[in-house]
Amino acid sequence: MSNPLNLSAPAGEPSMDYSREFDFPVSDVFRAHTDPELFARWIGPQDLTTRIDVFEPRTGGAYRFVQCRGEDEYAFRGAFHALRQDDFVLQTFEFEGYPDVVTLEYSTFTELPGGRTLLTGRSLYPSVESRDEFLGNGMEEGMSSGYNQLDDLLASLPTEAPEGRE
Repeated sequence: MSNPLNLSAPAGEPSMDYSREFDFPVSDVFRAHTDPELFARWIGPQDLTTRIDVFEPRTGGAYRFVQCRGEDEYAFRGAFHALRQDDFVLQTFEFEGYPDVVTLEYSTFTELPGGRTLLTGRSLYPSVESRDEFLGNGMEEGMSSGYNQLDDLLASLPTEAPEGRE
């Protein structure tokens, strides 16, 4: 059973906070967020396929990916403003279908006992209305589906040995 996504969108505030636990080490969860091949395998709803056009997970880097369902395509882009290995990502996020609605997203990766991870995040929107529009278009379900796929992906990957051990 997957861990639940906890999402909070306070009334009257143009923000959203979320958290999700993973039964995998921080290094694996962080890698799945910053490795383009892994990212494409889990992001978004299960019925979408993802193509990565640009993915430069470094301070000052950019990204763009396109998700497809049949003939329909949904493109997303942004910039990485700060990355700290296995700890923190600060980036912008824009759905090209809603131009001029750019969010600022913070993600923190925290080690939990037993080799587990707590992912916490905050998204800041330009308005309450833009946040509510994303939520109304299934964002929470898409995030939950993506994180469930991330669980499955991480379970299928070999874990990296700690430095200095084979």
